[in-house]
Amino acid sequence: MNKRYIHITKADRDFIAKALNVTEKTVYNAIRFDDRRGNSELSAKIRKLAMDRGGIVMVVIPEIETFHDYDNVMRQYYPNGALIELDRNDGSGQVIFKGETVKTYEHVMVADINQIQAFASALR
Repeated sequence: MNKRYIHITKADRDFIAKALNVTEKTVYNAIRFDDRRGNSELSAKIRKLAMDRGGIVMVVIPEIETFHDYDNVMRQYYPNGALIELDRNDGSGQVIFKGETVKTYEHVMVADINQIQAFASALR
């Protein structure tokens, strides 16, 4: 599962610590959804107050680049070295890993893309 956190300003973190009479570290653990130290009723209160003050939940994911080229081919490059190519001209697709085509698709629909992406990102 991807890491997540609540993005708030330093002033908001200080306000929450003072309002709930907790340390800055306690606020930090709560807004970082820390498995060991940020998983309590108090942490839930901290997160709620953070959201009430305009906090935004952020998700940290691996960066994936997507290019829509002039030749009507969408290319998606993954951190593991996988490449997805989806051709809008004929609806075909392929997953390339370490220079080899490891899977091909015909008549790719938008609903198929999540499964293709999951396959590509799982390659090792």
